[in-house]
Amino acid sequence: MTYVRLDGSMADDLSVVNAARVSFGKRRNELDDSDVALINFLMRERHGTPFEHNAFRFHIKCPIFVAREWFRHRIGSFNEFSARYSEMPEDFWVPELEDIRSQVGKPGNYTFQRVDEEVAKDALYWMEDAYERSYSAYRTMINNGVAKEVARAVLPVGIYTEFYWTVNARSLMNFLSLRTASNAQEEIRKYAIEVEKHFEQTMPVTYEAWNRLGRFSV
Repeated sequence: MTYVRLDGSMADDLSVVNAARVSFGKRRNELDDSDVALINFLMRERHGTPFEHNAFRFHIKCPIFVAREWFRHRIGSFNEFSARYSEMPEDFWVPELEDIRSQVGKPGNYTFQRVDEEVAKDALYWMEDAYERSYSAYRTMINNGVAKEVARAVLPVGIYTEFYWTVNARSLMNFLSLRTASNAQEEIRKYAIEVEKHFEQTMPVTYEAWNRLGRFSV
């Protein structure tokens, strides 16, 4: 399950144009060809601040290990489900067989290879067995009166969490340039691809310029 929902936005291509044109005391109500050219100029020359005057608010559900990678991007605001206050649902990430892989090479300079089918099936068995045992222990402790904030310690990083993420277009492009790259972890890349679709739909001119000019961070 890759759950990415655009909960709301205050973002469009005009936000970039008007943020840039305020330098000359000008404002546009509709986008024209000169504005498209301006967005492309700003992107090409890496004038980044006009891309900051907008906001996307995403609702994300993902495994904790994906969320922890996501939260390393200290370029937005996060609010996450609290396992101190609420019971964690029994909802765990289970990979497809083809996604179970081995790491080949040294840290920082390695590649991944698919494992044999039998190895993958064994991995799925042990993963699901660990999930079942840990969640059973979690529920038993809660039923016995142990505080949620203590009982949660037995839950693995494969359990799903959810959070809201608010981010502007400049920071979003930074996130996408890193997390859709070929060397990004496969699991977060799938989420980044879904996030990118919302960016393309909401700010098509900005997206087109970013994508065509190299998908770099402005």
